[in-house]
Amino acid sequence: MRKRPARHQGGQPRIGLLGGSFNPAHEGHVHVSRLALAYLKLDQVWWLVSPQNPLKPEAGMAPLKDRLKRAQAMARGRSLWVTDIERELGTRYTVDTLTALRAYYPGYRFVWIMGADNLAEMHRWMDWTAIFRLVPVAVFARPTYSLRALVSVAAGRFQRHRLKDSRAAQLADKKPPAWVFLMTPLNAQSATKIRSRSASRAGTREGLRRKRR
Repeated sequence: MRKRPARHQGGQPRIGLLGGSFNPAHEGHVHVSRLALAYLKLDQVWWLVSPQNPLKPEAGMAPLKDRLKRAQAMARGRSLWVTDIERELGTRYTVDTLTALRAYYPGYRFVWIMGADNLAEMHRWMDWTAIFRLVPVAVFARPTYSLRALVSVAAGRFQRHRLKDSRAAQLADKKPPAWVFLMTPLNAQSATKIRSRSASRAGTREGLRRKRR
């Protein structure tokens, strides 16, 4: 199991951080990670698989070990790294995780990666303004969420720190607060849809079994 990524000796690696429940990990996560690597000129993207998202119910949440296993199967290639470092650090909130990572990996140029759906609700996160001041933030368009994200509380608060998307490759070098909104090719996959399809298939199989009885 991949846990805490090893520290590089020398240099300043450009690392994208994609946090979430990954319940389950899916091609949408891979899609946005590949886009981040390309548009932001990153060395790696780390998937921070959260033991429990404070804003999501525990009901329906798969065990952490199962979510990690699925994420590791999806994250193919050396440029994607899956870790449960939040469990090891004992952090629950993004702001605390970022503070700990910056302390443990001095010199690393971290970029927080998220979808437009998260930006739209970011004002509900613990100490959300501190997140913008800890690391640069890259926001990727999501189907049906982009407009809400761009008129959100967070976008309004940090509007003057937004970079043009043509300067996305410079984001990791910027002193925070700095962020970019990228209207990249969309991927409609979501963990919610996958869970719904799985539940529907399970219901169909159960119905067929009952008919056979």
